[in-house]
This record gives sequence, structure tokens and C-alpha cells, in this order.
Amino acid sequence: MSDPVRIEADYLIETAFDPARAAEIMAGEQSSGTFVAVPGETPELKARSAARVETVRLIDEVAGPSLPGAGVPAGSAPVYRRAFVTLSWPIDNIGASLPNLVATIAGNLFELKAFSGLRLLDVRLPTAFARKYSGPKFGMAATRELSGVHGRPLIGTIIKPSVGLSAEATGDLVGVLADAGIDFIKDDELQADGPACPFEDRVTAVMRAVNRAADKTGKKTMVAFNLTGEIDEMRRRHDFVLAQGGTCIMASLISVGYAGIVELARHTELPLHAHRNGWGALTRAPSLGWSFPAWAKLWRLAGCDHLHVNGLANKFSEPDESVILSARSLQKPLFDQSPMLAVPVFSSGQTIRQAGGTWAALKSPDLIFTAGGGVVAHPMGVAAGVEAMVQAWEATMSDVAIETQAENSPALAAALDAYPA
Repeated sequence: MSDPVRIEADYLIETAFDPARAAEIMAGEQSSGTFVAVPGETPELKARSAARVETVRLIDEVAGPSLPGAGVPAGSAPVYRRAFVTLSWPIDNIGASLPNLVATIAGNLFELKAFSGLRLLDVRLPTAFARKYSGPKFGMAATRELSGVHGRPLIGTIIKPSVGLSAEATGDLVGVLADAGIDFIKDDELQADGPACPFEDRVTAVMRAVNRAADKTGKKTMVAFNLTGEIDEMRRRHDFVLAQGGTCIMASLISVGYAGIVELARHTELPLHAHRNGWGALTRAPSLGWSFPAWAKLWRLAGCDHLHVNGLANKFSEPDESVILSARSLQKPLFDQSPMLAVPVFSSGQTIRQAGGTWAALKSPDLIFTAGGGVVAHPMGVAAGVEAMVQAWEATMSDVAIETQAENSPALAAALDAYPA
């Protein structure tokens, strides 16, 4: 992997203007220029600080603009072209600052009138960022040690109903799941610290149930407690989870922001489970926003250990190809000496049926596979739901058909009937 001396970012653009000229507009807007020449923007200053257009590669033409409000050249019928563009910036413009990096590579670009489409595809960073930000502290290795799960994915579920349960009722549900042998449980992102289910009361009730089950089974279920809030609140909540013997915390990325996640990651002594709720607004339009690999690189840099990637055959709009690309991207190093790998978390309508496709795509057990109804709605009960999921993964990792595996597993056989293909 090369070590760029400049910040580099790749984009997909769509424009009715000459793509090379449009790329120059991007570069000017995001560095020393503006819409007119200004005093002080000398050739020397531009040589020192201006963004550079490194690549412009025409891809194709499209029938019309993907987004409203785009400008067109005067005097002729517009032709809308898509192109791949790479820009670069000297790191001296901002230093190794993650919040200011976001303003540079993904600031006012998206609303520039010259573009009827603009999407950030990838980013490459100088190692100065690796010296400033340490990335994930825990990753898969520590997650396995804390959960006691080795050689296969962690099988998890989500507290449902999402909201409405009291702290005690939440603890009771977690007790059933922990007794059943579940590896991982997460709060729903909608459950935080409301008066109906205060955070500390919930943590106390849940950890009582987790520890009680661990005393019986010898296995301590990992619970990701949602501590999303203001920075000082999150630090206090983390400390409370740690004092109660908890082994994971969770935060909503977009709600907390880059600076909040950086500070939480620096403070934490537990794996940081990162939820991407709200992500769809940044990516669902194919000609606007961010690709997940680029977006996730910055959250990995900030210190996230686990990152949600959706799931195959999910209930949302994301196609399987995008989910697979997202998951694979988390296992690609950010820097030669600091890989900063994160754990992909699969969720959204997952059952035994998605195990095979997920394994075929990743060929790695280093992931968290969370299923709500796919575990707790098993007709033989929650314990059978956990067993069926583990059996499904063991079969697919051994290249055994789950139907064959089910011949010796009543739980898996019942799941095949309950969750048809």
C-alpha cells in the first residue's frame, strides 16, 4: 500500500459541463478558490494550498440529470456525462484532523450547481492520520476474548420491542436469551436513557441477568448498551457499564458525530459497537452522497470496533452486492502499519437462510450475525433458535448443506420449516 503525501479522494460526478472543467470547480471550491478570483490567491499560494485534479476519466452519458437544480451551459442542449474524478489536497491545509477532513472531502461539493450528481467513492490518507488516531482498540480478537466465542461468528440478537419495556422487563428478556446461550445482544438504537427505561437501571437489571446466567453456563453474553448522548454523558455511562461488569458499549454514529466518537473511543475500555442509523440518507440515491467503504474508513479511524453493514436479503433497500462490498471493505487495511480493521455486523431480517450466502461472500468467521425474529421466533423457543443458527453456520463453514446438518439437529430442522427460503 502506498503512503500518499497528500489527501486523496475519488468521486463519481455527473455534469452537463465539460467534466474536466467541473473537476476544477470542485478543486477550487474545496481549497483556495471561490466563484470569482480574489485578491491574495497568488500563484504561490495556489501552488502551496490548492487542491489538484489528479484524474478525470469519462465513464458514459446519461439521458437526463439525476438531481434537480443543476446548471447547464448556455446556448446548446445539455449532454449529461458521468466521470470518475480524483482530487488531492496538501495535508498542511488542515493537518491530521478528522472533523476538518470531512469538511474538505465532503463539504459544499454536493450542492454545487455544476453537478447533477456527485458521490464520494473512496479516500486515501497520509500516515499522519494514523499517528493522530489509533483506530479500533479491540476489534475481533478482543471481542472473541470477552465473549468466549472462537472459530465462528458471534450469534446475536436485538432487544425487541425496541422501546416500551421497563428496565426490569429488559433484564428478564436478556436473562432468557443469556440462559439460551446467545453470544451477543444489543440495545435497539431507539432505547437510550428515557424516563421509562433509565440507562443505569437498565444496565443494572441486564448485567444481573447476564452474570446470573454466566454463573450457570460459564459463558458471559456480550451486551452492547446504547449510551448515545452528549460527550460527558457517554463517558459517565461507559464508566457505569464497566463498573457493572459489562463488556461492550454502543453509539449511534450520525447522532454523536466524529468528534464525539473520537472522544468516546479514546475514553473507552470496552469495544465500541457503532450503529449507522440514518445512513440511508447519505447513500440511497446512487448519484449522491457517500459509498460505505469511504464513510466507514473515517469511522474506523475514529475508533469504532464493530460497524453495521446491513444483511443479505434484508428488509431495507440495499442490494446484496452493496452489503458484501461494505463488509469486505472493513477488512481492508487503512495503513500498512496500522490496518485499523473493524468487525462487520450483519442484521436486518437475518435467519439461518443467510448464513450460507454470507459465508460464501466473506469466507471469514470474523463477524457478528444478529437476528431478531430469526432467533427469538423459533417455534421450539429461544434456545433452539440460538442452536439452529450455530448449526447453520457450522454446516456452511464445513461445506455441508444445512438440510444435511438438520438430519441430526431438530432445532435446525424446525428452523428450515419456520424460515422458508
